[in-house]
Amino acid sequence: MIGTEPQPYLDLCDWRRRVGDLYRLRDPNALNRFRQGRDQLFRTHPQSPIPPGARAGFGGLRYFDPDPALKIRCRVEPMGISDPIEIDTGGDDGVITYRRAGQLRFTTAGQECRLTIFSLVGYGGGLFLPFRDGTSGKETYGGGRYLFDTAKNTDGLALEIAAGSAEIGIDFNFAYNPSCAYDPRWACPLAPRENWLAVPIAAGEKIYAEELSG
Repeated sequence: MIGTEPQPYLDLCDWRRRVGDLYRLRDPNALNRFRQGRDQLFRTHPQSPIPPGARAGFGGLRYFDPDPALKIRCRVEPMGISDPIEIDTGGDDGVITYRRAGQLRFTTAGQECRLTIFSLVGYGGGLFLPFRDGTSGKETYGGGRYLFDTAKNTDGLALEIAAGSAEIGIDFNFAYNPSCAYDPRWACPLAPRENWLAVPIAAGEKIYAEELSG
């Protein structure tokens, strides 16, 4: 969290750099190393979303087993809707305004799915993909998860892009919880209804263990 002193801002910068480094891992064991690295950051970093009193006993995040079928190639298609969309964080940040940058269409478990990619207005662009799915509120956080947020460096392994091409790769094995899944002191923009999927996406991060016992 950010306070009035400079140290929290420096810590947040360091947090985002370290998270970004995990998304740049490139080897056959990248997913396991990514998960191990996140556990270490969540356990020890001053900007961890885990409550300070719970960090010493933090046993690690919970994940689905890797599923290669949920690493998908698809195209980003243009959308006719150009009006901004406002997403309420439910906290001090208030309402955040996005534009729809395009729509993904893909098939999983025999069902056609659509997800909108958003771009943050007035924050240097960036691409953001929040979603809910058939596991939300059961195996995963009820408010949904994020697949990537390029402004926060959480995209390198979850999103493959190339300049000049509308074809991209997405990998749901890197889907992760928003910070508010771990502690209500955090406020997060959650997936709007257009990004609610009926199909279960059984990949990536599961519900936080403390929420299960709460």
